[in-house]
Amino acid sequence: MNWYNYIACFFAGMFLANVVPHFVHGISGDRFPTPFAHPPGKGLSSPTINVVWALFNLAAGYMLFRAGNVSSGEAPALAVFFAGIVAISILSSVRFAKKQAK
Repeated sequence: MNWYNYIACFFAGMFLANVVPHFVHGISGDRFPTPFAHPPGKGLSSPTINVVWALFNLAAGYMLFRAGNVSSGEAPALAVFFAGIVAISILSSVRFAKKQAK
């Protein structure tokens, strides 16, 4: 695989992991931060915006998943894909822990 396939694998993991919180909050009717809130990423967006944002992340993640050949089952591709999931998960947990402290 080429270097750019690994970048696609990493961002596929990030986008696909980011689907979960936005989709769950959206379909539950809860407000949750998105890049479209005021201020961006800190304010709360409507449940509908969260569902739309989740679906965008799903589509982008799927395209990157395919571009990165993650489904080939090669260990390096899978490792980089899961590294993307780990990265966004840890960053989100730190970011949203601060949100709850307010």
